[in-house]
Amino acid sequence: MSIAKPFRQLHDNSTPLRLPNVWDAGSARLAEAQGARAIATTSAGFAWALGYQDGRELPFDEVAASVRRIVRVLKVPLSVDIENGYSDDPQVVASNVMQLVELGVAGINIEDGRDAPSLLAAKIRAIREAVAKAGADLFINARSDVFLANLVDKPKQPDEAIARGDLYAAAGADGLFLPALAKPADIAAVVSAITLPLNVMALPGLPDATTLGQLGVRRLSAGGAISQIVLQTAKEQMQAFLHDGKSDGLYDKAMPYSEIQALFAGLPTK
Repeated sequence: MSIAKPFRQLHDNSTPLRLPNVWDAGSARLAEAQGARAIATTSAGFAWALGYQDGRELPFDEVAASVRRIVRVLKVPLSVDIENGYSDDPQVVASNVMQLVELGVAGINIEDGRDAPSLLAAKIRAIREAVAKAGADLFINARSDVFLANLVDKPKQPDEAIARGDLYAAAGADGLFLPALAKPADIAAVVSAITLPLNVMALPGLPDATTLGQLGVRRLSAGGAISQIVLQTAKEQMQAFLHDGKSDGLYDKAMPYSEIQALFAGLPTK
């Protein structure tokens, strides 16, 4: 059975699939151990962990190398955030995506950002054609930044998101991701008008998963938030250690060494 099939089935639910976005193999294995039914990556977390700013600066070979390491440690499906596909050429994007398919990913996120919607639609079509030609399967989650980047005036955002969702569905997308969509009325309006399962991103003030499910949301992503928490905690501990040189505080909230080691026991080495 295709690895994409069980991942696709996780979107047929009454409570959203919750994805704790990860940034490396260690965080992926940790998320799986906490009971995550699927894992998604955060492009921001990937970039920061590898020494780049977020925002389409990360070389694709770095993405592929990170994905290879994550796939090695996981049993649950993996979806990879590939930003804009790391090219404006749909055929190059499709080639990049096929490298990830060959590594064993179940899905991708691919975004429009400030690009023309027609460009993302062309990329989705190219990906879908390449996947079909290979006899493979892949869940394509089309991310639109209508709300996140305020691409149109706020009153027009739901209608613009719906129009883009229809365009991306026609091109072959399996899901629609609208980060910063948070108002219940807007969520309900979008859900009632689109054919794709809706994905939203965790934000302060966003309704909880149960309420989101009642509104029709099928997927909830943590985005870069968990990686930001980790970096903030590390920053605070580093500052304290460098300031006073005391060791005790470093262990106040430290995950036990033995517990971390156990996460990786018995995993394949290649």
